[in-house]
Amino acid sequence: MKFSAREDIEAPIGHVFSQVTDFAGFERQILRRGADVRRIDVGQPVQPGSSWDVAFTYRGRERRVLATIARMDAPTDLTITMAANGLDGITQIELVPLTPRRTRLSVSIELSARTLSARLLLQSLKLAKSNLSNRFKTRVSDLAKDIADKPSHSA
Repeated sequence: MKFSAREDIEAPIGHVFSQVTDFAGFERQILRRGADVRRIDVGQPVQPGSSWDVAFTYRGRERRVLATIARMDAPTDLTITMAANGLDGITQIELVPLTPRRTRLSVSIELSARTLSARLLLQSLKLAKSNLSNRFKTRVSDLAKDIADKPSHSA
């Protein structure tokens, strides 16, 4: 199952890449939402192989996600793999400079199941796919607006 969204941002590609790779900022957002996040390779620079263990409650059950940076090619590509309770995911973020001050952000998440219970979860998600797709696109749009609103150091 795949979700994707694309937004154009009024900001240079370097600024957009620095915002989508602000992992400390994302950690703070996750903590504010009540989840527990722990960086596995503390003290190391963020690079391919860097991982986070995220624990949260969803539908009354404790869930854990291991997120790992699979690829990080500044300033255009970021790929993060996720594994959780028999469910695997790949998040791909691609940036394309449209002009020196405008960047296209493309985000996609692809989910696949390794276990029967994960297949059942994916099946229930497929039933709500249009609602989930709209929520995903809204989140990406909100991220794009936040990035555009933050001052760029190269401006």
